[in-house]
Amino acid sequence: MKKFLVALCALAGFSFGSMIGMEALGEEQVQGGTASAAGRGFSGNAKTGDAEGLSLVNPARFAFDTKVVFNLNFAMEMTEARKDGSHYTLNSLSLPSFNLSFPMSDWGTMGVSLWQHYASSLKEDYTANGSKVEIEYKGSVYELVPTYAVRLPILRSFSLGASAHVVMGNTSRSMTLGADKSGLDEDDAWAGGNYRISDYVDGTWEIKDHPAYYTGALQYRGKLASFFFSYTTGYTLENTLDYNLRFSELDTLTSTRYTREIDVPALLATGINYRLAKRHNIMLDLTWRVWDDDVKNIAGGWNIPEATETQKDVMVSVGYQCDGSPLFYDSYLTRINYRVGAWFHSWYIKDVYEVGGSLGGGFPLGRKGTSLDVAIQGGKRFADTDHQWEEMFIGLRIGLTGIATWGMERR
Repeated sequence: MKKFLVALCALAGFSFGSMIGMEALGEEQVQGGTASAAGRGFSGNAKTGDAEGLSLVNPARFAFDTKVVFNLNFAMEMTEARKDGSHYTLNSLSLPSFNLSFPMSDWGTMGVSLWQHYASSLKEDYTANGSKVEIEYKGSVYELVPTYAVRLPILRSFSLGASAHVVMGNTSRSMTLGADKSGLDEDDAWAGGNYRISDYVDGTWEIKDHPAYYTGALQYRGKLASFFFSYTTGYTLENTLDYNLRFSELDTLTSTRYTREIDVPALLATGINYRLAKRHNIMLDLTWRVWDDDVKNIAGGWNIPEATETQKDVMVSVGYQCDGSPLFYDSYLTRINYRVGAWFHSWYIKDVYEVGGSLGGGFPLGRKGTSLDVAIQGGKRFADTDHQWEEMFIGLRIGLTGIATWGMERR
């Protein structure tokens, strides 16, 4: 089963948008990355409702669900990256998350999620100093997250939730350098040959000494306001890498194995949802993770730095959602969920920041509550130093949310 999930993760995360941090962990995805959350700036983890379902930073939220919720999300992004006169345009398609949750009456609610935590992808060919250079990165860190939440027996406005994060995934990098014939006369270039030196690195991800890391959360749902607090434990990622240096793709000059360890610190998260006139929701979310140690790079050759410096990983997101009418016989426009939001993200990589905004909608399909969620987002990733890429991005997220009443009696 785990091999099948790893294969699915590799396929789903094959292509991604950012060129920042590929030697480290790659681009960190917002927790869950659903299309509905993206439409409100990735805020709203404190918001409850039958169509909300799982939240990775707030496993206590879905204890208030009364129906089965299925959610599948796709993300498309176009990124324009610039650095030191170089310019690239990248297009990507990924499957950032899949979620399923089902309530069990007074016994609480159970769920499971598969989501992409980190991702990196690049394939580029160019010529430098007369030599042809080929570079390719492919990597994803995925998590399988079983979750359980329950409302407190007496204080029914409160709920507790817990989840385990089982890490899986793979990473690879290849760099190929052709022969440098720039110093030879044109008549003598044939003698230089077509020799190539290639550096291949392949590896897998897992957690050191533990099957998973864990999140615990407390949720309060009031008539006007709802809020949550959560804590996610720190853990150590192990990336076992095989290095192969080849000459003209025929002879392996050297083959070594190395395990890099990355200490990921604990995560604190909180958020509030305030409701006005029943249908209008104002949301604010905050996540905070303090990185103490640098992230070891894949490195291994070509004078690549051994580590990437880190900083405080902070994300602040604000959003607004106008809930659509639940009545099927109301006009279609009044049944749509309207969303808008913005966010600021201080990346785990030192001096790298991101700002963005989004618009979205939840479009009902049929009478049972199934909806198609669409979000358009855009923004900028930038750095305070010259050694990092600067990126402008625009993207589209599409999510299908299904609601059902499996195992429940008909009224």
